Amino acid sequence: MTTSSDLPPDARAIGSAVRRGQISAVEVTRAHLERIAAVNPHVNALTVVFEERALALAAHLDAARAAGEDPGPLAGVPISVKENIDLTWSATTNGWRGLADAVPAVDAAIVRRMRKAGAVPVGRGNMPDFGMRWDTDNDLFGRTLNPWDAGRSAGGSSAGDAVAVATRMSAIGLGNDFGGSLRLPAYAAGVCGLRPSRGLVPRAAVRESGVALTLQSFSVNGPLARRVDDLELALDVVRGWDADDPVSLEAPRVRPDARPRRVGVVRDPLGWGADEQVLAAVDRAAASLSGAGWEIVEIEPPLLEEAAVLWRRLSCTDMLTSLAPEVLGAPLGRSATRFLRDSTAAARPYETAAEYAQAWARSAVVAARWRRLLLEVPLILGPVSTSRMREPDHDLGGTDAADRAWRDLRLTVAANFLGLPALALPTGLDDGGLPTGVQVIGPMFGEDLVFAAARDIEAAVPPLPAPPV
Repeated sequence: MTTSSDLPPDARAIGSAVRRGQISAVEVTRAHLERIAAVNPHVNALTVVFEERALALAAHLDAARAAGEDPGPLAGVPISVKENIDLTWSATTNGWRGLADAVPAVDAAIVRRMRKAGAVPVGRGNMPDFGMRWDTDNDLFGRTLNPWDAGRSAGGSSAGDAVAVATRMSAIGLGNDFGGSLRLPAYAAGVCGLRPSRGLVPRAAVRESGVALTLQSFSVNGPLARRVDDLELALDVVRGWDADDPVSLEAPRVRPDARPRRVGVVRDPLGWGADEQVLAAVDRAAASLSGAGWEIVEIEPPLLEEAAVLWRRLSCTDMLTSLAPEVLGAPLGRSATRFLRDSTAAARPYETAAEYAQAWARSAVVAARWRRLLLEVPLILGPVSTSRMREPDHDLGGTDAADRAWRDLRLTVAANFLGLPALALPTGLDDGGLPTGVQVIGPMFGEDLVFAAARDIEAAVPPLPAPPV
């Protein structure tokens, strides 16, 4: 009997093995379903498991291959799909009780593209209500636990998918990133997470109720995987224009040889303080890049504090408007209500239309300064969080906790504010056996350049073992 430990270690290899007939899609799917049955009760990463549907789809792929058809580059690759991405097999709950029965009529564009490429959805990834928090818990499904240490947060908001990938329950996770929601859970779980450039990957189809401006500008769909190559493979499948998302586009690619092989290192953004283990991880990654021939320079990104503050105040302003009980028709869950209260109190949302408009006007000034920097220093290497993963509910407990959580992620949210691609990846284990990691931020549509640097960092790090769950 094939088990998950018998399978190829990454999604690209699984797809190749299934296409060549070395293993069947049914065997791959069954092995992952058995892994889910053994592990998911301990971490609560997957909210719904699609046993019958997944096996039926895998059997269809095997039959297509046997008939001489190409089952696709992701043939038989098990994937998880976050609770806020439409998949007709279950409700798109957004982690909120009020949408527990909201089964979509059609798959999201990225789900359609992954399935067309041969991927097999095996489950839904847990998330906090509407993805608001930097920890993952909700009244509908409960808390997702960090598989390395249940006393540490699993991050948010795409933690269900990150933990599923880390624990070998899925090979690729589909999530999204509004303020680190892919990169922070990747950092917590010891996997890779890509926040693509704004518009490169389709988001949700636009509903008649409209889409908040910060969601249009800051949030993107993206993949989680155990290896950088798998992120690249998934991005190649899901990228591109979609009729249902007016922000999506066919983007030009920034070739790696079109920019200097230069990386700007940011160890402690703004000098607000960083954990020693975090600094050591950035230094290790910088040394790996230097050894691979990259020029390393110390930088301080321009207007970084203003970018982080503008992201926070604009986000909280829109959240107050779009997530109020009178708008939703029912209240948020308990922890989400506390988070919204504390974060908005700390962030000082804009009170007038003039203030809100001026904040968006300043975004062009910040973006212009960063664009000029990224011509000379095309990549930025720095921490995902300037702290190690904190305790569960670290982002709750009043305005001080809300401030601390945001300050930890000041470089991370700047990438969202600017719409830039950013890739988080592990850099080994710390002295306590927990994953460490960094992120690489690139110029708009510079994913190929980001992948090149990330692969050189990854090459110097032994692959992490499965977490001890």
